[in-house]
Amino acid sequence: MQTVTEWWVYSYKECVISFTVMNRAVLIILCLMSYSCNNFGQAPETNQEKQASTMSKSEIITKTESEWKAQLTPEQFNILREKGTERPFTGKYYKTNDQGVYSCAACGNELFTSDMKFDSECGWPSFDREILGNKIKTQVDTSHGMIRTEIMCARCGGHLGHLFDDGPTETGKRYCVNSLSLNFIKKK
Repeated sequence: MQTVTEWWVYSYKECVISFTVMNRAVLIILCLMSYSCNNFGQAPETNQEKQASTMSKSEIITKTESEWKAQLTPEQFNILREKGTERPFTGKYYKTNDQGVYSCAACGNELFTSDMKFDSECGWPSFDREILGNKIKTQVDTSHGMIRTEIMCARCGGHLGHLFDDGPTETGKRYCVNSLSLNFIKKK
């Protein structure tokens, strides 16, 4: 028969072993969840894409955050400067089908044409390519436990959205863009 002390020591050892096994299980589950949420199918940037995403220094617009706050609406500031995201299916350009050009809402840099736009059913305006000529720059975004490609205006650095390699057109690209980061100039 076990004494109280022996029972306590035995119970303590069992708890430590169970806790260690549980920690390992939780760690494995967290790793699997993180892996499943990442977008590992994205192709790395090519040299051509890297070269196309750099503007000359004379074209770059730099302003202080207070200058951006004075120029942009609070919602635009949240998206363009603080890398926010508008709610899906709410943006003013989500279903726009008019002919024209989409430009950066912060600096007017022309980014996409209506011919590049397609309905991806993702909740945000989607484009399969950008206007050539150093319009958009990209960087890796590891926020929210994911690995994504962030797209930014190359002229002012404003956050536009993200680039994915799951587009249905021949480019295979989907530039998923917040409406608040864009202005639309309708073709006459």
